[in-house]
Amino acid sequence: MQNRERDHVREESKYVALMIGRIMRIGVMAAVVVLLIGLVMMMFQGGQLTAATQPHRFGTIFVGLMHGQADAVMMVGLFLLILTPVLRVVVSIYAFMVEHDQLYVWITTVVLIILVVAMIIGYFG
Repeated sequence: MQNRERDHVREESKYVALMIGRIMRIGVMAAVVVLLIGLVMMMFQGGQLTAATQPHRFGTIFVGLMHGQADAVMMVGLFLLILTPVLRVVVSIYAFMVEHDQLYVWITTVVLIILVVAMIIGYFG
């Protein structure tokens, strides 16, 4: 009975490892595609990307997307790029839970909390 459970945990671990790899690849590819779309839009719109003109808040990014602004599209691409490793940390917590590795569940949870706090500080900072 224990061998079956161990085999199941190994299979689940392999599946999670593959899922993490897919998440990273898909996240980076999606971010690159969105960034390239924004870059092409910027070339056609003749705009310049400066710190003073790019949207910094979700509301202004959303409004910029609705108006077809290239800088808003590029900010979404950067946001996707930032979220990709955060999602990897979330999936890693699940992977460690499946493996019954409580130490790494706690360590990875602390890393996730640090990432979220840093993003909140960056957003409101």
